[in-house]
Amino acid sequence: MKKIIIGIFACVLAYTVLLFTSCNSDAPAQPVKESPKTELSQADLLVRGKYLVTIIGCNHCHTPKKMGPQGPVFDSALLLSGHHANSPLPPVDKKALTPGYWVLFAGDLTATVGPWGISYAANLTPDSATGIGMWTEETFVKTLRSGKHLGQEGGRPIMPPMPWESIGALTDEDLAALYTFLHALPPINNKVQAYTPPNEAAK
Repeated sequence: MKKIIIGIFACVLAYTVLLFTSCNSDAPAQPVKESPKTELSQADLLVRGKYLVTIIGCNHCHTPKKMGPQGPVFDSALLLSGHHANSPLPPVDKKALTPGYWVLFAGDLTATVGPWGISYAANLTPDSATGIGMWTEETFVKTLRSGKHLGQEGGRPIMPPMPWESIGALTDEDLAALYTFLHALPPINNKVQAYTPPNEAAK
């Protein structure tokens, strides 16, 4: 009985240390180490990628919406094409550009105003001119792991609310599945407006 009690105490202590460490880390999440496994087929990557896009909630910001009786719903014709180029934004409340005030979202959730300025959800379809059609898998992974535009060292940081720290912590296999699924989407030509820094947003 004494051994069982000691064992239970050790397990509880280990769990507490693990929980405390994970809740107090300021560093970006690191990719999970993968155990050796059979390489996924193209079909498997597509299924896995669709699943990940769904549970991660990519559509919530990257798909334009239509207003329904219960609020905004995804516009399936514009799936993951980002903030629509022809979608005007209301005047910006300059208070939202200061820390401590409300963060504002556009009506379809594809644009956000905060102390960082105005960020617009990117076009994730494989359109070569306005989407990620010209991105290699390496560029895609570097972007999500580094939090830098196009994964370039010294490049512009990816702005909130994009949760790149969490998505970048996915395994190499999961990121490959995301890339494969996004590149299998119908390409949609939609040039998303460039990020607006706070000094320009305040004008």
